[in-house]
Amino acid sequence: MHLLLYFGLFLITFITMEAITWATHRYIMHGLLWVLHEDHHQPRPGFFEKNDAFFIIFAVPTFFSLLFGTIYHVYWVMAIGFGVMAYGFAYFMVHDVIIHQRFKWFSRSDNSYVRAIRWAHKMHHKHLGKEDGESFGMLWVHKKYWEKVRKDREIKNSPAA
Repeated sequence: MHLLLYFGLFLITFITMEAITWATHRYIMHGLLWVLHEDHHQPRPGFFEKNDAFFIIFAVPTFFSLLFGTIYHVYWVMAIGFGVMAYGFAYFMVHDVIIHQRFKWFSRSDNSYVRAIRWAHKMHHKHLGKEDGESFGMLWVHKKYWEKVRKDREIKNSPAA
């Protein structure tokens, strides 16, 4: 019974992280901490960006929740830590690998989700400043981007194409 409870807490945390990420991206990264996020919208030479500091900002509390939960046998805290960690891994795979292709692992994917998430992120990056942004989430894709991908496929597969 406890295992099911912890797994549920893990899933709830993972899902909740999308809303937390959206709010953090919209109001903190495009607000108070724009100084760290700016080079992500206005790339400079080199592999690393100041924006990569957000990895540490999210990793530190995750590490300590796992450490605290392990040392003191507070398993619900560990479940939350693992949920945040799993979201962080998914974020890394989607944002850094699939979208920005910092690692060329899935560079030729024609998957509808991959195309929709890339389009949504492209629309986010068309804004070079911190104002007037859109599409601040990471794993959930708004319906309008799915529609764009669907229409593109219809055009591609039409006899006139």
